[in-house]
Amino acid sequence: MEMKLLLNFVFLIISFVATASHNVPAIFSFGDSLFDAGNNHFNRNCTVQADFPPYGQNFFHHPTGRFTNGRTVVDFISQFLNIDIQKPYLEAEMEVFNGSRKDYPSNGLNFASAGSGVLNETNKDMGVMSIQDQLRLFVNLIKQGRIDKNLVQQSMFFFESGSNDVFNYFLPALTIKLDPEAFVQRMLVEVQKFIDQIYKLGARRIALFSLGPVGCIPARVNLPEAPISKCYGKMNKIVKRYNIGLESLVKDMPINYPGTIGVYGAIYNTVQIIRAKPNRYGFTNTSSACCGDGTLGGSAQCGLQNYTMCGNPNEFLFWDYFHPSEHSYKLISKALWSGKRSRIRPYNLKDLANIAPHT
Repeated sequence: MEMKLLLNFVFLIISFVATASHNVPAIFSFGDSLFDAGNNHFNRNCTVQADFPPYGQNFFHHPTGRFTNGRTVVDFISQFLNIDIQKPYLEAEMEVFNGSRKDYPSNGLNFASAGSGVLNETNKDMGVMSIQDQLRLFVNLIKQGRIDKNLVQQSMFFFESGSNDVFNYFLPALTIKLDPEAFVQRMLVEVQKFIDQIYKLGARRIALFSLGPVGCIPARVNLPEAPISKCYGKMNKIVKRYNIGLESLVKDMPINYPGTIGVYGAIYNTVQIIRAKPNRYGFTNTSSACCGDGTLGGSAQCGLQNYTMCGNPNEFLFWDYFHPSEHSYKLISKALWSGKRSRIRPYNLKDLANIAPHT
């Protein structure tokens, strides 16, 4: 009996260690507004901003530059890993430059820029930092020896980008267009280049996150051909093509990038599951923005002009005309952290955190 109790105790200890300790000291994030922790706020030349109320009201209790009412996916995953939330790169750079901090943080950096795209030209006139710009900043830090290479090898790298490219493809001002397949392939070429670069710099845990159903966002009301009563099917078709390509890149990682562990986060599927049974996940509205103006709250950005606010943001899938609420991000984060293969594959982020990469 005593031996059985001892074995059970040992088993509990082992289980606790397996679930409570993670081998990931840092996260480096690249992408758009779904990840941006405030880089655009520190970019004087950028007009894509969320550094005003009511953004940030439900967790940070003040605007942080995040395009939601609280935390994003990267913030939640950081908390699951028991590491501090990463600073925006431009904020850390400013602090190093003015001497308020000696060096860059050891828990990673967030390079994401709201409004940016996989294609370098996407919304460039708005002053955003494209994926290519974000990558250059990271490369420079490595070359300057400002980030330890051992830290890079042990970290997670998050990539989520493409929503703005796809949305802009349907803008009436864009008169000369590639056909959808060629457009998607052009995007995927840029993602491949991104993976090539970070791999050469030492990245070994790489997570590519799919786009959500962009054709369902409230901002679609600004597109002349988009329906109001249902999602924009043509747009979601392109999104799904792109997502299939992203997963193919992950599947090819063991061959093309020896020693790398890649995962594909199926955010599109997760959001569609939520939309199919909203009440199960605490939502009363999955079509309109909690904060905005006009039809579906999609005609104007939250916080600007004559916007209106819902009573409970946690009951809305969308916080504003383009972005999920914190509650949505929390559900997506949980699916990425510990979800089954239908949500993230071949490993979830919790498992990825405990797999030692080959360097």
